[in-house]
Amino acid sequence: MPLFRRKNEARLHQIGEAEAYGRSYGDQSGDVRIVKVEPRRPRHQLKVTGEALRNAFLDRLNRRDSSERSDRDEE
Repeated sequence: MPLFRRKNEARLHQIGEAEAYGRSYGDQSGDVRIVKVEPRRPRHQLKVTGEALRNAFLDRLNRRDSSERSDRDEE
């Protein structure tokens, strides 16, 4: 079962490469405006990088795991 069904349209003539390009890309029309966008504001400089935050999180997880293991060993 095809997902996209196209109507079988009988074309009067086949189009050539130049006509196909013209239909696809065509001349600029008044429908589209080119707008210049202002540059983004600079972001705030953070004190911590993402990599440093990730490493701190992993260290904290490792310390928690080791303390849980030592608590189980004492019981």
